[in-house]
Amino acid sequence: MEPGTLIREYLLLGLRFDRVEEGYVDSFTGDPALRRVVESEPRPDPADLVRQAERLLTELPAGLEERRAMFIGSHLRALACAGRKFAGEQVGFVDEVEAYFDVRITKGDPDRYRQAHAKLDDALGGDGPLAERIQAYRAAEEIPPARLEEAIHAFSSALRDRVRATFPLPARETITYEVVTDKPWSGFNYYKGDYQSTVAVNADLKQQMSNLPRLVAHESYPGHHTEHCRKEAGLVEGKGQIEQTIFLVNTPQCLMAEGLADLALYAAVGPGWGSWASEIYADLGLRFDGERAETIAEATAALADVRQDAALMLHDEHRDADDVANFLKRWLLVNDERARQMLRFLSSPLWRAYTSTYVEGYRLLRGWLDARPDGVSLAERFGTLLDEPLIPSSLRAA
Repeated sequence: MEPGTLIREYLLLGLRFDRVEEGYVDSFTGDPALRRVVESEPRPDPADLVRQAERLLTELPAGLEERRAMFIGSHLRALACAGRKFAGEQVGFVDEVEAYFDVRITKGDPDRYRQAHAKLDDALGGDGPLAERIQAYRAAEEIPPARLEEAIHAFSSALRDRVRATFPLPARETITYEVVTDKPWSGFNYYKGDYQSTVAVNADLKQQMSNLPRLVAHESYPGHHTEHCRKEAGLVEGKGQIEQTIFLVNTPQCLMAEGLADLALYAAVGPGWGSWASEIYADLGLRFDGERAETIAEATAALADVRQDAALMLHDEHRDADDVANFLKRWLLVNDERARQMLRFLSSPLWRAYTSTYVEGYRLLRGWLDARPDGVSLAERFGTLLDEPLIPSSLRAA
């Protein structure tokens, strides 16, 4: 099979998954004629999609250079697993996550969670139950709803100036921000192509001052929007790698993208982000103890595995939803409302495995960034993540 034919078949296959489960295609910025082809077809049979994915796998490398063939191959394996799930086949949760994201997951260590609680106890001070103190801290940190949009734009502008100086972007790139409600996530980037994104921020979750800089960096600069723009410019426009015009949920590119985005504030600002954020909030007339927020965020980061543990409890151990909610409340020190919101995400048929992209993505990419060779800067290493079609196994091999 010719390389161009294989890639066209791969794009059509990805688009067909969106006919089975709307939202499976996170973004498609390629030839609109391909979408019209798929829309004119009968609704696909998932078992047939599995056969298509497996047939294309046998055709690789199809004249493609190794990195491109590895990228497409890992995504075809993810699609084959998704097709089997949609066809009603029982797939173990750990195997499902591995097929989707090219990573093998295990449960976290409760001793690490206890140590994180001890650090939070020190950082918060005072007395009384830790959960009550952290919830009071979070409540005091909530951004007044009327100020949320203004604060989003302030951080976006500050980060954009920083990022564009290090990672050049096309002059016409733009982001439109929307504040939304009734969503299972806190923020979402809808990449439209041609260097344009819409970023939605969920107001239901009462956005906190310490989290907003991270959220804007994650969705925008130098996170999802920046990565989409850089890959569109460098890989699609520059090298004709049109497989990069489709972004599919539950594939290795999601783990790479979420790990990158979760490290966006680390790459753009680094240690000291708290005092940097304090100055931006001060310009808005809002008081923010950035140094304390940074200490608390560092301790809380050690609890990241809790969400993945909850997914394993729910889907691998088949535990009762109330047990899982109590587990989340115990270790993440959240109230029942927040725990139920997390359960909603973990229970979604489309998103149930997706938590692993944040947990394992951050772990893998942070390790790779910090293990960079002498003489290679953090910006250079992060630039490789923005620009190259990498998958988890290629990072592990490196």
